[in-house]
Amino acid sequence: MNESAIKSSNLNALINSIEGIEVITDLELVRKLSQDYHTFSPILVAQLADKVADIVVRPANEGEVIKVAAACFKYRIPVTVRGAGTGNYGQCVPLYGGVVLDTSKMQEIIWVKPGVARVQAGVKLAALDKQAQKLGWEMRMAPSTYRTASIGGFVAGGSGGIGSIRYGLLGDRGNLLALKVVTMEEEPRILELRGDEVQKVTHAWGINGIITEVELPLGAAYPWAEVIVTFPDFMSAVRFGKDLASADGLIKKEVGIFASPIPQYFTALRKYIPEGKHAALLMIAEPSLELLSGLVKQYQGDITFKKSAQEATKGLHLAEYTWNHTTLHARTADSSITYLQSIFPNDNLQTIEHMYGHFGDEVMIHLEFIRANGVLASPGLQLVRYTTEERLKEIIRYHEERGVFIANPHSYLIEEGWKRAIDPEHLKFKQMVDPHGLMNPGKSKTLNQAD
Repeated sequence: MNESAIKSSNLNALINSIEGIEVITDLELVRKLSQDYHTFSPILVAQLADKVADIVVRPANEGEVIKVAAACFKYRIPVTVRGAGTGNYGQCVPLYGGVVLDTSKMQEIIWVKPGVARVQAGVKLAALDKQAQKLGWEMRMAPSTYRTASIGGFVAGGSGGIGSIRYGLLGDRGNLLALKVVTMEEEPRILELRGDEVQKVTHAWGINGIITEVELPLGAAYPWAEVIVTFPDFMSAVRFGKDLASADGLIKKEVGIFASPIPQYFTALRKYIPEGKHAALLMIAEPSLELLSGLVKQYQGDITFKKSAQEATKGLHLAEYTWNHTTLHARTADSSITYLQSIFPNDNLQTIEHMYGHFGDEVMIHLEFIRANGVLASPGLQLVRYTTEERLKEIIRYHEERGVFIANPHSYLIEEGWKRAIDPEHLKFKQMVDPHGLMNPGKSKTLNQAD
């Protein structure tokens, strides 16, 4: 029997062994559920074009997850766990076929208490926020895809977002309390990881266990007003953003800075941002609005849009024009646009100013101010007018040679993103929970070299 026939036989045996659990075999739907938003990258589009699962399995609870894990181990079928598929680097794209384990049915909010919540992995971030806000709390941070993203996917593939200006990044100590994971063994175990142990699984793209539950701290829910400020000069906008981000007494949830012509891609916001102007998109606690106007005036800005917290619950949401939604809006207008993810040096703004002048409209600067490990940082999600792969590499090299850290969004390898290396302790954990390397294989350079 050839390799293809063996694989087909094993898949059939696997499907028969998990009777009662939803299995999807329709080719078009399987293909759709094998994808994410790696299409933002023309390089990943080419690399992942033919990568698709053999089947998709949708467990409804932890017991079904265990049953699927045991079957996949028995028949040596690779497993790629999927949340809502809102990631950007091919995190949930299966490189070697097999099973996509879709957690979207696991949507139980187990409990919400003052300051903390426990949920299943498939719970949507917006659904958790809605429940928590009834008690006066909310998620500390969320990506711009918060309406559709799931908590398990955010933990496995995300790093921060709206709210990170106040609470830091997801991997900062204290932003996750506990994870429950299922191992990929002959008899799968359920492990409860608490405290610093959660870091063995966070931002690991599902290679270190199947996340089934997440326990996370909440933040106080402020009445968030939404504000657009425009500036005639880009560096004035950047300095305004940095001063606002540094002002600990002003309570904010989002400080995003957008060089012209980026705001022209925001169709619904164009009337508030004249052509040629640079913009700051802000979410500010209403009690801090009075002092905001003085800072705006200091940098010769104009407030062109303001929504009260009550009004901000309706219609468009500025949050959905920030972070990587910025890239989505730009690509809707021009599909040749791609992006970079970078951290600029924090000691001064000269590097940002240099890049703005050097590249012009070829690399349009979009900054998000955050805190990371207690220090103010200004990650960029620059929009790039893509021409060739070689030119993109030149742009990346130019940034890195001038001290800009690039988390390459054009690679599906963990070590070429925010992490440059996998902790040896995490590798030991990987060997323990996935001895045959069946979980999302191919996504780690370190593990690939070991194989």
